[in-house]
Amino acid sequence: MPANAFASKPLVLKKSLKYSMITGGESIAEKFITAKQAGFDGVEPDSRMNWQEVARAARESNMAVPGLVCWEHWRSPLSHPEQSVRDKCLDAMREALEACPQLGATTVLLVSAVVNAQVSYEEAYKRSQEEIRKLVPLAERLKVSIAIENVWNNFLLSPLEAARYIDEINSPYVGWYFDVGNIVRYGWPEQWIRILGKRILKIDVKEYSRKMAEEQGIWKGFEAELMTGDCNWAAVKTALAEINYKGGWMSAEVKGGDLNRLTEIAKKLDEINRL
Repeated sequence: MPANAFASKPLVLKKSLKYSMITGGESIAEKFITAKQAGFDGVEPDSRMNWQEVARAARESNMAVPGLVCWEHWRSPLSHPEQSVRDKCLDAMREALEACPQLGATTVLLVSAVVNAQVSYEEAYKRSQEEIRKLVPLAERLKVSIAIENVWNNFLLSPLEAARYIDEINSPYVGWYFDVGNIVRYGWPEQWIRILGKRILKIDVKEYSRKMAEEQGIWKGFEAELMTGDCNWAAVKTALAEINYKGGWMSAEVKGGDLNRLTEIAKKLDEINRL
C-alpha cells in the first residue's frame, strides 16, 4: 500500500470530553453549554447522573452524548471474589445500558477487571468474562455496546491477549474503548490499534511523557500536555485510518477546568485532527 494512501483523506473525528472535566457552570445544562462554547461536539457523562437532566442539557446545548462511563467498576469490579460485589457492577452497567437509547449514546465504558494480591490474573480473566456475558443479551437487544477500556489495572497487558479476550466473549456488542495515553508506559499505541482493529469502538485521548515518569514518578507522565509527550499522534491517526475506525469520536480525558482551559484542550484535539 502506498505510504500516502491515507494522506489524501485525513481522518476527522468529532470531539468529546468526560463530564467530570468541566468546572464551569453549576447545573448539568450549564456545563454542557460550557463544553459547547469551548468547541466540543459531545460530552460523556458519568453513569450515576440523572438521565432526564442529561437529555435535556444535550438538547438545549445541541450537544451529543456519545457514550456513558460506568461508575461502579473500580469499587465493585467484575473480578471480585464475591458475587454480591460483582452484582453491584452488573446493576450499574444494566442501568447505564438502558439509559443509552434515551440519550443517543452507543457505548458504556467498562473497566472489566482488577488484578491484585487477592485476585489472580486467571481468576480476573475467567470471572470478568463470565459476568460480561450476563450483560450481552441486554446490550444486543438495546444495540448498545460494552466498551472495555485499557487502564492500569494489571490486566490485559498485551494487544494480542486483549483481542483474544474480546473474541472469546463473541458478541458484536462487546469491544474496546482504546485509551491512547494509557498504553505509552509499556507499549506503542499505533501497534495496539492495528492488532485490535475493528474491535475498537471509541478512543480516549490523553498524553504521557516517559521522561517525566522516569524523573518524577510514573503517574507524573500523565501531566504532560497534549502533543508534548510520547504519544505519536500522527502514527495513531494513520493506524486508525488503516483499520477504518468507525467510532467517529475522540474523547479527551485530561485535567479539565473552566471555559478557557477546555478551549485549549479542544484546540489540541483540532491539531490532532489536522495530522
